[in-house]
Amino acid sequence: MAGRKAAAPDPARSLALLWGSHAKPGRSGLTVRAIVDAAIELADAEGLEALSMRMVADRLKVGTMSLYTHVPGKGELADLMFDRAYGDLYADADEPSKQPGGWRGALEFIARRNWEILTAHPWIHEVPTMRTALGPNITRKYEAELRPLDGLGLTDVEMDSALALVLTHVQGTARAGAEQLRTQRDSGLTDEEWWRQISPTLTTVMSGTHFPVAGRVGTAVGEHFQSVIDPAHALTFGLTTILDGLAQLIESRSAVE
Repeated sequence: MAGRKAAAPDPARSLALLWGSHAKPGRSGLTVRAIVDAAIELADAEGLEALSMRMVADRLKVGTMSLYTHVPGKGELADLMFDRAYGDLYADADEPSKQPGGWRGALEFIARRNWEILTAHPWIHEVPTMRTALGPNITRKYEAELRPLDGLGLTDVEMDSALALVLTHVQGTARAGAEQLRTQRDSGLTDEEWWRQISPTLTTVMSGTHFPVAGRVGTAVGEHFQSVIDPAHALTFGLTTILDGLAQLIESRSAVE
């Protein structure tokens, strides 16, 4: 049975829960950590929308009501899952800064690690993040990812904006990759099989004079990737372009000094 859409969690309650003890067992022996880990396993397999408190209880072989003594509802559970998913992102807050290649190598490392988390847990795309309560792991993540940008001449706002530019690019391409995999699964066709089916018709309808550029470029992309998009290529191309732009900005600040 599909889980119901989670009600918006109470921000203050979620924040207290995120920063509370997750390893302390209740009277039943259940812990917040065990609940969250079980929920992540289920969401990895079924998606966040399908997840329900009953499914988590069944996985843990406990009554559903026993979960509510630890986690008030699915909304708060999603906040906990989101924070937990990033718990092992970095060995410590200085790991990105220790990468070879200076700030650029650090941002490449940050992009790669975030990509790995997002592809391992595609349900993260379903979590509303604009006002997600800042848990300990997300806060440590933010600290670790800002440190390589400190001392480069950027303002604090520019440091945050530079990081956001990299992360939103990673999130967007990872989301495209997740949609690609879901489409392949639902249709039963690989991208290459799908492209072979539609290519003759697409070539016919776009061969006129109305779409000369779209027809040429679309055909080149389709033949090159045998797909509409290659998320890994999009990630690398976009990240390189973003970092080239940041390099110019940082260089201009050094010139002023």
